[in-house]
Amino acid sequence: MRDILSEQYDLIRKTRETLFSFLESLPVDVLHKKVPGFGFDTIAHANLHAAGCYMHWLVKFARIRSYTQFPTYEEIQSADVVVLRHWFSISDAVVDEFLSVYESRPSEVIYNHAEDSMGVTPLWLMTHTITHEFHHKGQIVAMARCLGYAPPDTDLAV
Repeated sequence: MRDILSEQYDLIRKTRETLFSFLESLPVDVLHKKVPGFGFDTIAHANLHAAGCYMHWLVKFARIRSYTQFPTYEEIQSADVVVLRHWFSISDAVVDEFLSVYESRPSEVIYNHAEDSMGVTPLWLMTHTITHEFHHKGQIVAMARCLGYAPPDTDLAV
């Protein structure tokens, strides 16, 4: 049971690769076409936001690093898939560091948000960040469909 979070995250990485391969097949300008009705109005921005969630939540609540890097506005506006991959590689490093510290104690409360609230555990943080990524992955493939591109099945890789 000890390595289950690492195994789960490896599946997430494989699934993400399916999405990246699809995005590489699109013209770069499609990554920046605005699609109204989504929280982040472009494919690139939604993808970078998902990467940033890992960095923000795991650094802030698990305190595994003293700072968090985020893409600049200019990077968001001009990102191609190489840039998207770069930011997820930083997220992956944060997740790897987080798992090396906390995977053996997934149910330990490592942060109390407020006196009367439930404590945050490593399992909760991983669940939150993974479901957040998949929420935005769903939006990304929906945006691609709205723009006339048919994405492959991006459900969890086997």
